[in-house]
Amino acid sequence: MSNGLRFDLNLLPQSIRVNHLSIARHKFFISGPTGKLETELGKPSSNPRGIGVIAHPHPLHGGTMDNKVVQTVFSTLLELDFITVKFNFRGVGQSEGAFRHGAGETEDVIAVAQAVRDQFSNQFTDLPLLLAGFSFGGAVQLLAAKELAPAYLILIAPSVTKLNAPAVPETTQCALIIQGDKDDIVLPEEVFAWAEPASQPVVVIPGAEHFFHGKLMILRRLILKYFSGKT
Repeated sequence: MSNGLRFDLNLLPQSIRVNHLSIARHKFFISGPTGKLETELGKPSSNPRGIGVIAHPHPLHGGTMDNKVVQTVFSTLLELDFITVKFNFRGVGQSEGAFRHGAGETEDVIAVAQAVRDQFSNQFTDLPLLLAGFSFGGAVQLLAAKELAPAYLILIAPSVTKLNAPAVPETTQCALIIQGDKDDIVLPEEVFAWAEPASQPVVVIPGAEHFFHGKLMILRRLILKYFSGKT
């Protein structure tokens, strides 16, 4: 593997059930730019359609990879047969390092994506990359996308204004942007203003606030509908 990024997929093996299918789940550490990054990976039993990397909300406001929105995306991507990864940013949980206001967290995403791509490169060729993120994690994924050139993006209430996030890259084939109309943390008008120059569609969930309480199954259905048949 390149860049000294190594991990053992046999570390702490567990199993979960998604859509009535048993799926291998592994917890391990990836060597990131400032130390180890606590990571969890799910691998579908069938041939994977791609690799999905999910970024969690703001580390200084309780954001972790166990966030309910992140977990919903994680299980949904597994249901869509993606090799799916979620991880804790530097300084969160058992991940080493300290918060770096988006710049360091972007480096974390790139390190995780490259490590997982390298791990499966001999087994599967040319798997498309999907980057997903919620809130702070959504904006970080847009920053990481400039280098990683993902085929797909899922951005849920991305905090585009606070991190001055760029537009969706032209190389991205499909981008699903989801926003709640009652969000008082990432304001809908800020997301609309970011999306307007490129005429980027935004899916609005009526009645949804920032954490999508009571709306997680709607998120799941939107992702399943949008990405079924995309790969």
